[in-house]
Amino acid sequence: MKNYVIQLLSIPDVREFVDTVTKFDMEIDLSSGRYVVDAKSIMGIFSLDLMSPISMTVHADDCTNVEKALAKFIK
Repeated sequence: MKNYVIQLLSIPDVREFVDTVTKFDMEIDLSSGRYVVDAKSIMGIFSLDLMSPISMTVHADDCTNVEKALAKFIK
């Protein structure tokens, strides 16, 4: 399991992010404040405060591929 801080600045960013994470066969969660949502749920992501940084938790031992694929969103 590994944690990252990400930022999604626009609707196209959210769409690209969801399209990318759905390609992975592992659980990925996003959290902002006390809310935790599935990173593969576009509706769940829009329920978060996108104006502030979001914590992403990847539930896998090897996160290298995820890190490379989402590099533009990781702060």
